[in-house]
Amino acid sequence: MKLFGIPLRTPNTGELTAAAVMGTGLWVAAVGMLRAAEIEIGPFDAGALLLVVLWGCVSARLGIRIGHGNRHLLANLLASAGLLTLYHAAWALAG
Repeated sequence: MKLFGIPLRTPNTGELTAAAVMGTGLWVAAVGMLRAAEIEIGPFDAGALLLVVLWGCVSARLGIRIGHGNRHLLANLLASAGLLTLYHAAWALAG
């Protein structure tokens, strides 16, 4: 399968689990640094940050790497924007 001419690979369950654990750890570190710097982060922003960080980790396992050219960067930006749009819509519908 290809996305914008980028051949996608199929990661196994172990790779996806490792990406999810790494993304969650990076999110915890980022939120911790924001709190240590006394920068206010609300639940909506924290959730959006988690979504984008997790997508970044999983997309690398799918073969979308932003350092490999403009197509990879475009695919990553469009996917992040789409996920954030869906997240914002779900947040608006929920409350």
